[in-house]
Amino acid sequence: MLGFGGKKNNALNNTSVSAGAMRDERQTSAIILNAIEDGVMLIDHEGVIQLFNPGAEKITGWPVNEARKLDYRSVIKLTNEKGEAYTREQNPLTMIFNNAKGAIRDNKAFLITRNGRQVPISLSVSPLTDERQTTTGAVAVFRDVTQERLEEKQRSEFISTASHEMRTPVAAIEGYLALALNDRVSTVDERARGYLEKAHESTQHLGKLFQDLLTSAKAEDGRLTSHPILIELGSFIEQLTNDLRFAADKKGLALEFSVGSADVIDATGGKTIVGQKVIKPLYYVKVDPDRMREVITNLFDNAVKYTDQGKITVGLNGDNQVAQIYIRDTGVGIPSEDIPHLFQKFYRVDNSATRTIGGTGLGLYICRKIVELYQGRIWVESTVSKGSTFFINLPRLNNERAENERRRETAENTLNPITTLTNPVLQ
Repeated sequence: MLGFGGKKNNALNNTSVSAGAMRDERQTSAIILNAIEDGVMLIDHEGVIQLFNPGAEKITGWPVNEARKLDYRSVIKLTNEKGEAYTREQNPLTMIFNNAKGAIRDNKAFLITRNGRQVPISLSVSPLTDERQTTTGAVAVFRDVTQERLEEKQRSEFISTASHEMRTPVAAIEGYLALALNDRVSTVDERARGYLEKAHESTQHLGKLFQDLLTSAKAEDGRLTSHPILIELGSFIEQLTNDLRFAADKKGLALEFSVGSADVIDATGGKTIVGQKVIKPLYYVKVDPDRMREVITNLFDNAVKYTDQGKITVGLNGDNQVAQIYIRDTGVGIPSEDIPHLFQKFYRVDNSATRTIGGTGLGLYICRKIVELYQGRIWVESTVSKGSTFFINLPRLNNERAENERRRETAENTLNPITTLTNPVLQ
């Protein structure tokens, strides 16, 4: 009897400890949620707020006890920088229930507080899923980034002003060096010519750096000029590939153009989405052709620059929703630890294979900003010593939408031909 009673008491004690541990865990979680400045909100599958921490109260102006049990749409009202309300397709809190693959982030959103004030926020929404991978709720974490946006604007204005002012003297130096190297204008010995050529190359590199700085500053504050029109990517990229062929030929690299594959690579984990293979598919998108030419040229130049032998493939494929461009090389490849940072400003891979190759560290950042202008995605897959493949996914227009867009553009050109002919050139 004593032995039985002893075991029973131990079991009770274990249960008591477990319950105590659970209480401690809940208390610890509550302390953390109450202490952090970021807003944390939990919503269920019906969009009802189940958790709302003091950080969220401070940012939104809604008291915790009032916000809980309300529909999140009454509390979290998102707009863009122009004050235009987010649509369902733009709102991460709505999108997350249609896409449970991972977190959705938005660093450009503005929140309308309870008092009607517009606050810039950084927002991340993660899905909560059950065993069937059905989204049953979502956790939103948001932060007031007013100070960060102000500092970014000040940095951008400084870079823009400095780059603009420095381009003029650099252009003058480049011009005088070009005259000095012109046999019809001046006479220099071979030794001096070598010095002048190096100075000229360095000046051109400096001019490109200032231009890239100016472009990146415009991309950050929304001043990047863009005039999207309907284009058919197949013919566009084929022509552009032919224009770029000389750079590959000059280095002894083979160049291949491919269109119409049945598989589209997904940016999340390299999975494959199977599309329909058709004869001579037409991939319509709405983009600024000058901007897309800038992106593809940059990626192609990088492929040539970092490939010593083999070939470069420029390809296009897609499914009903996506038109996908890819540029594949057989070059040095990119280390896995560098890939997550590759599209950040000023980031360059630093190893023996790349150290001797010049660059500003802004090209891929600018490419990402341009692709994002058209709700697209850009990413890379790479293996060291085996090459890299850069992918660009753009929203694809079906034939009906493309025809409607063509009619609209034709009507606009007919009504306002002067404006159409005098569109600003690429800035």
